[in-house]
Amino acid sequence: MTNGSSRRGALDAVVAGGGVVGAATALMLAREGLSVALVEPRHPNAWTPETRDLRVYAFAPDNVRLLEDLGVWAAVRDARVQPYRRMRVWDAAGGDALVFDADTLGQPQLGWIVENALLVDRLWAALPAAGVRLHCPARIEGLQQDDAGVHLQLDDGVQLHARFAVAADGAQSALRDLAGIGCTRHDYAQKGVVAFIAPEQSHQDTCWQRFLATGPLAVLPFNGDGDAALQGQISSIVWTLPEAEAVRLLAADANTFETELMAAFGGELGAMRLLSPRAGFRLQRQLAETYVRDRVILMGDAAHAVHPLAGQGVNLGLRDVAALREMLRNAAQRQANPASPARLARWARTRRSESVIAAHAFDAINRAYSNDALWPTLLRGHALGIAGKLPPLSRTLWRHAAGI
Repeated sequence: MTNGSSRRGALDAVVAGGGVVGAATALMLAREGLSVALVEPRHPNAWTPETRDLRVYAFAPDNVRLLEDLGVWAAVRDARVQPYRRMRVWDAAGGDALVFDADTLGQPQLGWIVENALLVDRLWAALPAAGVRLHCPARIEGLQQDDAGVHLQLDDGVQLHARFAVAADGAQSALRDLAGIGCTRHDYAQKGVVAFIAPEQSHQDTCWQRFLATGPLAVLPFNGDGDAALQGQISSIVWTLPEAEAVRLLAADANTFETELMAAFGGELGAMRLLSPRAGFRLQRQLAETYVRDRVILMGDAAHAVHPLAGQGVNLGLRDVAALREMLRNAAQRQANPASPARLARWARTRRSESVIAAHAFDAINRAYSNDALWPTLLRGHALGIAGKLPPLSRTLWRHAAGI
């Protein structure tokens, strides 16, 4: 559905991309009183409880608060989420585990496991009532900028004019390319293999991550959704593997996959039964050279794609949204123009600094643990154990991940 004639009046903002970050951005801008249009090539499929989305996120508390403020978290929570109360990280090469526990940290839970499709569904459901103009299916194929703002040409003939535009259209962002913003990329030569499984033993409301020489294996608790046979059992895996090994295991029969998965996890939760199809996605680090070009700003994967080992990709993207909201409110208090190039540039510098630090930190962890060289192997497990035995350090690590 496309709302609009061949030419529309000026808007405050146009958002490219209707994924989690793009939809949240459009909704936030509308809630802040701006006139907003969202441009997306494909209408998202409706979420249904019968289908589990293989793409899940370990959602941090600060981003839950953001969605609460946007009025959508209750609808997400009431549909299907899984709180996790513990995190256990350990190295297959030895050493003690690093453990985060909600009780120890004085929290009801550390975070929630949420499906991508559910988040998108509930965000989109809130857009029309908030006044967001939807242009879907539509693509941005032309961009011009001047002192008044941005002028966008859509592939269906519609022209949109706004004070600024947000590129939240993913790692292959078309709007970023139109704005002339380049990227640096690093290919990890790895794939992330995802699936749903049922371990023999309970997941214990715990996010588990075991580092192996081939890459980390994460087992995340998932909501059994009323199925007594799966309650406390069903889990989502994210298994990082060298590309050739990932291709082999994606094609392997279920018995082979289950056997090798249990061995990779060290038998920690017993036998593992495959419950879903498997999928694989290529892993790359990608960082835009700048997060702003005149009146176009980048958010989410259009700005920064990071290794999934810490589960921070969507959390970083939603922190872009929260920071933009803070900038808008600050400008409103000062009765200043929120879309001024100087103000947008200040927001972009701050966000790029945080995401670059995070991306390179994940790189360093991946390099240290995804190899079998002698000295890293001897030291890395002990480093986890030391962090786990120093409560102030482990608390600081968790607070950073939680955005607190």
